[in-house]
Amino acid sequence: MRVLMQNPEALYGDWPRRRAVLAAGLDDISPDLVAFVESVVTDKYDQPRDLLGPDYHLAHGSARGADGAGITIGSRWPIGQVHQLDLHVTPRVAPDFPASTIVAEIDVPQPIGSVLFACTNPSWQMPLELERQMQAVASARFIENLAGDRHVVLAGDFDATPESTSMRFWRGLHALDGVSVCYRDAWETTHPGEPGHTFTPANGRVLAGPVAWDVARRIDYIMVRCGERGPTLDVATCERTFEHPVDGVWASDHFGVTATFEAHTPAT
Repeated sequence: MRVLMQNPEALYGDWPRRRAVLAAGLDDISPDLVAFVESVVTDKYDQPRDLLGPDYHLAHGSARGADGAGITIGSRWPIGQVHQLDLHVTPRVAPDFPASTIVAEIDVPQPIGSVLFACTNPSWQMPLELERQMQAVASARFIENLAGDRHVVLAGDFDATPESTSMRFWRGLHALDGVSVCYRDAWETTHPGEPGHTFTPANGRVLAGPVAWDVARRIDYIMVRCGERGPTLDVATCERTFEHPVDGVWASDHFGVTATFEAHTPAT
């Protein structure tokens, strides 16, 4: 099962040229499940449908910015019930920012079986780590109430680095508000010790954009929920995507992340 997390950066910049790079790359990657954050859906334009084509089932989050940007989940397999959680946890989370988590129920063919595919979009501003912690706890509780014995794959633009408290919480290294969970970070599993930056001034769109951070960061993740003894799916591969320009065109200000999961085979 191949999973892609990508922030397509809405329609900013030279969208027609960026669109061509993203569409071609998505066709090459051929993901089974897709998590888009900051993708535009309006009455006039469906960016995820345009990029993925007709062969994907889509679930659009209802929380949208003024430009229509928000979360969309795509799947090669039919999507069952979709659950949504609002993440406006304090007044510092701007009302017009689509802070939310959506969770889609998907029956993946055996040997994997039933999967909850979750995508989250917490606060992005650097001083709002308190809100990101609160959003992480709320999302984790929400997912736990839905999970049962199903696999859970979580993806998103978390806007937090691995050492932040919110990401330590997700990775089972820190409890918050009396809650603890554990998710296995696909990049960390397959590239231990490598930074894997996804938002970096090495990307020309970051340098040219309104959020021109001077410090490279890893803020985009794909993770799998752990049971008592470890992740319920094996992480086979994890790579960055759209990390190089094509004919001088950067696909987005975020590099994407693609991870491949396999059914867990217990040791004998």
